[in-house]
Amino acid sequence: MLETIPAKELDQYVYDPLVLIVDLRIEEEYEAGHIAGALNVPPQELMGLRPGKDRMLVLYCGRGGFSLEVARRLAGKGYQVKSVVGGYRAYRGKNIVTGKRRDGQIGIDSKAGGH
Repeated sequence: MLETIPAKELDQYVYDPLVLIVDLRIEEEYEAGHIAGALNVPPQELMGLRPGKDRMLVLYCGRGGFSLEVARRLAGKGYQVKSVVGGYRAYRGKNIVTGKRRDGQIGIDSKAGGH
């Protein structure tokens, strides 16, 4: 199932353990600022994304177009997905953080033992 949501609704998903927020921007953009708890999956790593279908996915990119495209594909595979209209640029909430990506993040196939 696919649904679009306004950026102002992102805050309600930030600390929800049943939700995986996915930032689809490149690593440098993510490090400059992202939604708290978001998993960074740049376009070149997208095929490695293997989230469990028991979690809702909330996707965002820079402006919303790419995340909507990815959300459509994932919804077609049976995932429950929400795409943020306007992307990160539209977000004005309180949960913006900066910093580097963590290795071995949840939901990414990797040699480090991701799912």
